[in-house]
Amino acid sequence: MKRALTSGMMSAALFAVEVLVGTGIAAAQDVWGAIVAWGWNADGQCNVPSPNTAFVAVAAGHTHSLGLKADGSIVAWGANPCGECNVPAPNTGFVAVAAGTDQSLGLKADGSIVAWGLDNFGQCSVPAPNTGFVAVAAGGFHSLGLKADGSIVAWGRKDYGQCSVPAPNTGFVAVGANNEHNLGLKADGSIVAWGWNSNGQCDVPEPNTGFAALATGHAHSLGLKADGSIVAWGDNSFGECNVPAPNTGFVAVAAGGSHSLGLKGDGAIVAWGYNGLGECNVPAPNTDFVAVVAGGGSHSLGLVVPPDCNHNGILDEGDIATGTSHDCNGNGIPDECDIAVGVLHDENGDGFADECQVGDTNCDGAVDFDDINPFVAALASHDGYVSAYPNCVYENADCDGNGYVDFDDINPFVACLVGGGCP
Repeated sequence: MKRALTSGMMSAALFAVEVLVGTGIAAAQDVWGAIVAWGWNADGQCNVPSPNTAFVAVAAGHTHSLGLKADGSIVAWGANPCGECNVPAPNTGFVAVAAGTDQSLGLKADGSIVAWGLDNFGQCSVPAPNTGFVAVAAGGFHSLGLKADGSIVAWGRKDYGQCSVPAPNTGFVAVGANNEHNLGLKADGSIVAWGWNSNGQCDVPEPNTGFAALATGHAHSLGLKADGSIVAWGDNSFGECNVPAPNTGFVAVAAGGSHSLGLKGDGAIVAWGYNGLGECNVPAPNTDFVAVVAGGGSHSLGLVVPPDCNHNGILDEGDIATGTSHDCNGNGIPDECDIAVGVLHDENGDGFADECQVGDTNCDGAVDFDDINPFVAALASHDGYVSAYPNCVYENADCDGNGYVDFDDINPFVACLVGGGCP
């Protein structure tokens, strides 16, 4: 079920879900779930290893993929000619991941970066001091690290200036890389771009303000505005810069080789651009995504978090199945969460939905003499009751719980009436 975000939730999502690199990294905080993969799968980069659970972040390289688990370990799969899937020991304590063409990066909780895979340009040789990092990004043959002080450190291939961070190298809050160009998001909402600029991928359109997130493709770039719209620039050979209408309600962005992805506030992903390998065919059901990252080549990854509306660490379906929560209207959402958003009501504050309390046939939150006429109406006719009380649940009149509203419910209803309520 799609769950729309309010404007406040959307603002929070812009910072809780950061798409940091198109080749990529997507970090999702305080969430966990499964990875959905689609597109080019020649090297198994879309075959997520089992168990596909407890992931908190995803990253996609050219032909390999990474998933960060809630326990701080990294799972890697896909092409491995340069050891990019061989996570160095100890595989613990990671808080973010990034993947380049044939290299992988992991950010540790202590602020250090671990790099492995192809190192022909030194892209895995993290400069000293390897401390104080808060984010990582991986390009074609170069790598980036964002420091806690807002500066960016770059290393690896530099023939297009991709490792020459423009001055002043301060005030950055996010960083992205793909192929041979980079983007850096400043705290003031502006984007700085540098490196290979063959197709204008480093020419940020005006007004260069109000950005909240960014993503880099092979030769195109994306910027997510704080108002939920996406700005795209650079190579548009396959329509990768043609954001589908309506260009509103986005909370995250990602870019692959020649395709682009946008995550909507309702948890759906919109994809556009080159689709020769199915990289834009988001698998159904396209719901409940919290992070999306496109591969540097032609595959895409999305992080799906099963609903846990009461944030107790147990999926909604589990709460309902075990009886921890009730789902009286059968919408798959615990009643307490429906009550919180006004779908159901709890006028007397007893924790049970008024619409679904046995004996409360007028749904006012109490079982009293006002329920007699509605009960008689339910006894007489299902359709008549539903017509007269459209906001109530017919089953409230099934006081003996046998699945039917009939004369056998009269005595239990009287007992509910005398007792002031039913279990």
